[in-house]
Amino acid sequence: MISLELARKLKAAGLVWQATTNDFFAIPDRDMDDRLFVLSDIQAQLDIFRGWPVVTFHGTAEWALDYILTSEVVWMPREEQLREAILSHFANSELCLTFKENHYACSISWEGESKQFTASSAADAYGKVLLQIFENLRST
Repeated sequence: MISLELARKLKAAGLVWQATTNDFFAIPDRDMDDRLFVLSDIQAQLDIFRGWPVVTFHGTAEWALDYILTSEVVWMPREEQLREAILSHFANSELCLTFKENHYACSISWEGESKQFTASSAADAYGKVLLQIFENLRST
């Protein structure tokens, strides 16, 4: 999963969230930075029934927070969503992800130039590439 810090930077750089079911998001600066939320059409919980773990389903959830604007939350894109976002900007680029010595390395080649970004997770490596793309677009 991408880090909240990198997700915040991507949001500030211009990454637009087209929210869909199963997307993850965080609600920062409300004492919930360490919690992840997921968009779902039905709530499911893990409970214990007669000593056995079971999944229970609930149609509605009661919570003190009735709603929150998507502009107030931070999308936590998954690895494949980050990869798709990169390729949507540079369809003809060469994108390669490798794992070496406890870190991921993501290499991308565009306009005759090759760059490499490293991170502890594949999602963060892709996120760093995407952040660089947004920074390059902003500077041109």
